Amino acid sequence: MDDDSLAARWEQRTEIPLFLASLLFLAAYATRVLAVDLAPGWRALCGFTLIALYALFAADYAVRWRLSGQGPRFVTTHLLLTVVVILPLLRPVRIVPLYEVIQRRRGQPRLSLYARVIAYASLSTLLLGFAGTLAVYQQERGAPGATMRTFGDAVWWAAATLSTVGYGDITPVTTLGRTIATGMMAGGLALLGAVTGSFSSWVMQTFTREGDERRPRGD
Repeated sequence: MDDDSLAARWEQRTEIPLFLASLLFLAAYATRVLAVDLAPGWRALCGFTLIALYALFAADYAVRWRLSGQGPRFVTTHLLLTVVVILPLLRPVRIVPLYEVIQRRRGQPRLSLYARVIAYASLSTLLLGFAGTLAVYQQERGAPGATMRTFGDAVWWAAATLSTVGYGDITPVTTLGRTIATGMMAGGLALLGAVTGSFSSWVMQTFTREGDERRPRGD
């Protein structure tokens, strides 16, 4: 039976608009970081957009918390929602719950557990890489002794960091840049482990099922 609670209806009605708002938030932040010669008026507009959208995400979180009736437990039982309200640049990772909301509206089954884990981890890796690249590049460019001189350098560094390769040819030199890098390292390890573990489990389950189907049945 479908959940017809106030919380479920709120989620169904707001998931798509909030996802579009998250894309606008990401675009506004990227514009402020990458468009060096942006006119002051446009830069101010991007800043206002970021503040307004962050307030929107916080208000949505407060409403969901209130409707859940869970009290403080809401923070831990809705960990993804908590993370994306603290780090709104990762908000587009909510595309997986959005897909499930659309599937439920159409009466179609939800994604399997393995598919959800892999989708979450893969999209989170991309978003973490892009958001981290922007944030670190914003801190590093122009810093004394910085080896990250262009956005391309930042992308290369983020790819090496998230893949746990760590060539060391480009490294953050600012305090905040290194703090962000530490978070990216921890996130990269966790996401890589989630994808690898889920994929391995799915492969083992598939081979086990195929082996059971091929095994001749006794009389």
